[in-house]
Amino acid sequence: MTLIIVGYLPVLPVLDHFPPDSVLLVDEPDVIRKRGVAAAMAGAPMLRELIGWEYTSPASADEFYNTHPDLAPTMVVPLLEYATPFAARLAERYGLPGAGSAAAAILRDKSQLRRVTRAAGIANPPSRGVDCPDDVRAFMAEFPGPVVLKPANRQASVGTKVLHDATEVDQAWAECVAQDEGALVPDRRMPLHMLVEGYLRGPEYSVELLVREGETLFANVTAKTLFPGPRPVELGHTVPADIPDALAARMRDRTEAVLRAVGFASGVVHCEWIVVEGEPHLVECAGRFPGDGIAELIERAYPVNLAAAYYAVMRGERPDPLPTRARHGATVRFLRLAPGEVTTIEGVDEAAAIPGVVRATLTVTEGDEVRELRSSWDRAGSVMAVAETPGAAEKTAELAIERIRVEVLSTRPVTIPGRIHR
Repeated sequence: MTLIIVGYLPVLPVLDHFPPDSVLLVDEPDVIRKRGVAAAMAGAPMLRELIGWEYTSPASADEFYNTHPDLAPTMVVPLLEYATPFAARLAERYGLPGAGSAAAAILRDKSQLRRVTRAAGIANPPSRGVDCPDDVRAFMAEFPGPVVLKPANRQASVGTKVLHDATEVDQAWAECVAQDEGALVPDRRMPLHMLVEGYLRGPEYSVELLVREGETLFANVTAKTLFPGPRPVELGHTVPADIPDALAARMRDRTEAVLRAVGFASGVVHCEWIVVEGEPHLVECAGRFPGDGIAELIERAYPVNLAAAYYAVMRGERPDPLPTRARHGATVRFLRLAPGEVTTIEGVDEAAAIPGVVRATLTVTEGDEVRELRSSWDRAGSVMAVAETPGAAEKTAELAIERIRVEVLSTRPVTIPGRIHR
């Protein structure tokens, strides 16, 4: 058995489903080096080979296929956002289930997704591709009110900011076009396309579907909350969303309409929505497993082995019937710290010991420098909790967050794209 996994995640349990000596793990050579992937995967029983490949480059999947025409893999799956087009095309070349390369390409480019789904009758905010600050100001003159400046082809809210006035445009443009994802991306420059969109006010959700040849096998709606401020970075997620069944069904239907519009075939999708006056408006849609711990929330809340079902679909199999309703509530809450040097950390073990808390973790240690919150990568830690209801899970997580005490020695930062000078 040969399984091709594209993109490294530092969570080995996502690979524990696989037999010994079965996995070919493909990642960018720069990322393998910067993240220490070879050392992290050393001795992993399922790993047959770690392959360095520039998979974000054009035609890289076809080059890989022609370099390895006799692999005969059982499945090809992406674990990361930037890996989705490569994995979809490679699956096509090996004759395996997948999203479809055309669908994956549309989902990876928010400007294309807007055009395609708008043509299919799906509600979208007004949106336009922009090449300079003057383009942003022209859009703001045409569509009065707040706007969102964002990349069309990035992840984790990188380079995204809400603007309320045209006087903010020049500084925001300088900040948003200078993205710093560090070890998560290759050293070579990745193409960047910027969008400006009308800002929508309303509750935010995501819909997660497992789809086999266009048929939905599993559906979930997640409630999302954001940190206050101009950067739309997620503060937390709750599964299932505590909303009326009719609204949940409406968002599921709209997500299925998105997949029909782009021609998505098989896999997992994570589709984000803002509900305005009862109507879901599309934010974006990713052709991969959700991040931010949402997949684990789903598996704990229903419960369901969603990963195993996904891998079955990607092998061309039909999994056993999956649950249609959650039996518990599950939530994750993230921590935000003021910029500065971390001097004291207390209460993490105390928070983790609260009944219902799955784990409490920090991504910083004493002496670390905390950046201004600009994307999901700048959050300082998280708490995950499970309870009988979504509301009870949220209260447990909030109680745990309150137990964690982190002191930061702050000075007034001056923000320069990609770093902080003091």
